[in-house]
Amino acid sequence: MAGIVVIGAGQAGAALVAKLRGLGYAGPLTLIGEEPVAPYQRPPLSKQYLLKDMELDRLFLRGDSFYAEQAITLKLGQPVTALDRASKTVTVGGEVIGYDQLALTTGSSPRRLPAAIGGALEGVYTVRTLADVDAMEPEFREGRRVLIIGGGYIGLEAAAVAAKLGLRVTLVEMADRILQRVAAPETSAFFRAVHKAHGVDIREGVGLKELTGDGRVTGAVLSDGATLDVDFVIVGVGITPNTALAESAGLTIDNGIATDAQGRTSDPAIWAAGDCASFPWKGGRLRLESVGNAIDQAEVVAANMLGAGKDYVAKPWFWSDQYAVKLQIAGLNTGYDRIVTRDDGMEGDERSVSFWYYGKGQLLAVDAMNDPRAYMIGKRLIEMGKTPDPAAIADPATDLKALLKA
Repeated sequence: MAGIVVIGAGQAGAALVAKLRGLGYAGPLTLIGEEPVAPYQRPPLSKQYLLKDMELDRLFLRGDSFYAEQAITLKLGQPVTALDRASKTVTVGGEVIGYDQLALTTGSSPRRLPAAIGGALEGVYTVRTLADVDAMEPEFREGRRVLIIGGGYIGLEAAAVAAKLGLRVTLVEMADRILQRVAAPETSAFFRAVHKAHGVDIREGVGLKELTGDGRVTGAVLSDGATLDVDFVIVGVGITPNTALAESAGLTIDNGIATDAQGRTSDPAIWAAGDCASFPWKGGRLRLESVGNAIDQAEVVAANMLGAGKDYVAKPWFWSDQYAVKLQIAGLNTGYDRIVTRDDGMEGDERSVSFWYYGKGQLLAVDAMNDPRAYMIGKRLIEMGKTPDPAAIADPATDLKALLKA
């Protein structure tokens, strides 16, 4: 019995092997990761960890003894260099490992700037791994100048940390507004105001022309001709699914590694979950980049590897922490045509507000800032397929919980 091999030791991979053991799988189980450390949480890296509010040992998803106690073989610090579907083997560090079933939880990688415009200069960073954050941490010193490229959640979270630590922060977003790809104008306006109140210089509709410097970045030229003196740069312009290994093995790729509703790839012995995988969704295909999806999808795949035959039903949820603001998102806002606002009327970081997305009269998603009640009830309404009256949502006197029984 060759057993089960899982390639990718991130959130999905860790959840998958733990679930396999929890469901009673007793065969050989191997988890392979490129990084030289055991699986850890990524979201705190650019927030609590960088702010020194979280110690390194608290990042790890499991204690040191878990993998040994569960008879899970960890192979860390080396990439898989070959996947041979015919022989059902993978090659890592010169060792050939057989499998009966294989799961790909290879995650994603940050997009980088081209070397031609200065992307290879020293002092240019991305935020994805523990090594990335450890490398940039010495740069975060009061009074230094940081340029952040990209006004998505990664860029805004990095801006918040830098501002809190007393750096001079400039953020450029080539789209018309920050968060344009993922959120309504109302959410963009909320966070624009928050960041400006903390001294962040946000420039929308402005891209990067090039970074300048002799070996190390010292400046930037923007698309509107403006020039900046900078001490370092953080690039947050999105991620791409890690599909190279799957592609080399001839698996079907469609916005990530394509799976069926149960997580099986085009090879019936190979499964996929997490950032790298796309799955059927409302007549199309969807790939979710979130901790919640990584865990939930991986656990369904683990069950299906043992014969459960269960379709994965995604329940999308996301979050972001910026200054004192806790953003929680339920659902997917694709196709919205109306925003309903629920606001406590306060000002500043403590303001509690939620934006409810409707499309063709149906509730699709909720962005809740400092309003966990709106998030939780919105999430349950979406999962139940219920759509409350927009007027009731907008009325601050409405008891949201009562909407669940309506």
